[in-house]
Amino acid sequence: MRSPIPIAGVILALALGGCAQPLFPGWSDIERTWATAVVALPALSADASLVSTMDSPEMARRLALLADGESLPVVVYMHGCTGIGNLDFMRSLADEGFAVVAPNSFARSFRPLQCDPETKTGGFNVFVYDFRLTEISFALEKLWSAEWADWSRMVLAGASEGAVAVALYRGDEFNGRVIAQWTCNGAPLVAGIDAPINEPIFTVVGADDPWYDDLADGEKREDCSKYFRGRPGSRSEIIYRPDTHNIFGNAAMVESMVSFLVAAANR
Repeated sequence: MRSPIPIAGVILALALGGCAQPLFPGWSDIERTWATAVVALPALSADASLVSTMDSPEMARRLALLADGESLPVVVYMHGCTGIGNLDFMRSLADEGFAVVAPNSFARSFRPLQCDPETKTGGFNVFVYDFRLTEISFALEKLWSAEWADWSRMVLAGASEGAVAVALYRGDEFNGRVIAQWTCNGAPLVAGIDAPINEPIFTVVGADDPWYDDLADGEKREDCSKYFRGRPGSRSEIIYRPDTHNIFGNAAMVESMVSFLVAAANR
């Protein structure tokens, strides 16, 4: 049986998505994205996995259950353009033994939306992608000094806007990546995959994703596969279901993403 989400902590992190005021005046913007990150941790010797927030008492108590010298494989998860969601996906990864860290981009004192959920359009503030890449780098900096993080078993995943950052991040710290709800196509600023050539990639997008350009009858949805460039073990999936953006509602696809990340972390 899964334990309930610590509602107060998670709601705080999610509420920051709509907040433009600096709640932590002594911290820089990038520090806030880490300090208010949502975290999922495995059960260890407790009854069930935990979803909480970074440095919360619940997180500290769970990590205290680790044996001396024990560390956890890590998923850095980059949320979409409206804030942190997909908590069930994070919990599924925790159930497989991962520590999942989702930096909270909207904890910044200045963080405009670069998308409009009503019209399903984006690209309004393209500098936000630089924000997201910096959030990955800062998360790695913090994980480097975290005794509970196993640097030999780290993977990267993201959805929509977060998936763009996952695709464009150039570092070689990760064993694999999941790019969800993104086509890897578009303006030169965002097109392509910049991961190391030996890093496996799993990508998934809806065939009729309303956030991307409409297709002519019979035209095939563009996906990320043309950018794989021989990366071993990479695969691209297209979900053929009407009006599909949130692929995390597809249980089979979530299972495939989790299985891929488990295999990649341990390769």
